[in-house]
Amino acid sequence: MGLSSRRRADLAAPYGFGFEPQTGVLLPAGEYTARVEAIREVLRERGLDALLLVSPENIYYLTGLNHQGYFAFTALLVPVEGDLHVVARTMERTTLAAQLPHCVHHGFSDDSNPAATAVDAVRQAVPAGGRLAVEVTSMSFPVAVWQPFREALTDIEVTDGFGLVEDLRAVKSPAEIALVRRAARASDLGMQAGITATVRGADEREVAAAIYAAMVRAGSEYPGFAPLIRGWDLLLHEHTTWREHTLGEGDALFIEMSASVGRYHAPLTRMVYLDSAPPGTERAAEISLAALEAVRSALRPGALAHDVYCAWQAVVDDALGVGRYRRHHCGYMVGIGFPPSWVGGSAVVGLRAGGTLRIREGMVFHVLSWLVDQPPGDYVVSDTVLVTADGGELLTTTPSRPTVVV
Repeated sequence: MGLSSRRRADLAAPYGFGFEPQTGVLLPAGEYTARVEAIREVLRERGLDALLLVSPENIYYLTGLNHQGYFAFTALLVPVEGDLHVVARTMERTTLAAQLPHCVHHGFSDDSNPAATAVDAVRQAVPAGGRLAVEVTSMSFPVAVWQPFREALTDIEVTDGFGLVEDLRAVKSPAEIALVRRAARASDLGMQAGITATVRGADEREVAAAIYAAMVRAGSEYPGFAPLIRGWDLLLHEHTTWREHTLGEGDALFIEMSASVGRYHAPLTRMVYLDSAPPGTERAAEISLAALEAVRSALRPGALAHDVYCAWQAVVDDALGVGRYRRHHCGYMVGIGFPPSWVGGSAVVGLRAGGTLRIREGMVFHVLSWLVDQPPGDYVVSDTVLVTADGGELLTTTPSRPTVVV
């Protein structure tokens, strides 16, 4: 009688995996193979023997590892040739065997420092005197692990590998774009459910529940970032979300949220007003929407992030008649995201003044056009935009004019 799949996973863990991966993967297997080969070509060009990744987004991009175990130290070692190596808790071996049968699992117990296990994995792939790139800027490499790891590799040259995978991730393949489109559809349905739930007598928690229910029913998994739902009085509290508060006459809700399909996100922001919008809202909305349209038009292959931001700023300056209103950016790149963010890692790649990012077809941005704490009034709106050869394509389509619920 053959072994059960669970028993095969248990036996495979110490030796490297050799059976079929899990079903339900949303991208073709060949796409992961091509990604690994692409990063290996980058390593060869730079004279590197291996790359050690610790951010969930980069590990997922190269392997498809999709679980919630990333809260514990997890690392992927990509040598220029040979097997991929995964460093993770021993208890994760069944998941790793199912999802990553082509990788070697190096497990560590909960009462040990994973640094020693990571060093052992590196020693199997990088010779003394070799060169190893490490994702040292990620928040997923705690100092308590990094310091002993680095101290044990004095005979290996360690360089910063940040950006090597991110550059490949920046341009989405057709299969990835299809997932972003699905996420955008689920985001729209979640937003529309949240707007419908914003009525007098409802609690902000009920709005959050309506959003989650709708986007999950539409095909979303858990998002990298919880929906941001806050009242008018907390509008400037950038990353706070719902509270125990009953909505009443004159209240307004800010809603920023994203669904996630295959870990790909498509955020959007809308404002909802109960009974009436404050004076100046319509004019503020006109300015915000005109500036968003300027960004959409400017998102063309070859443009710089600085150019795109300046397109947004020019509309705002002209409309306000002054040049003092500034934002830190008017959008940022999105795609793969794991908690605690949908921006795709520790760094925000923004459309900002002075930004040197070169826009390429197939990039996806969360474009924000916010006018806050400024005459003629407050208005916030954002959408997910795909860069095409002819400019940006809006992927989220919920009506963006001020929504008043009577």
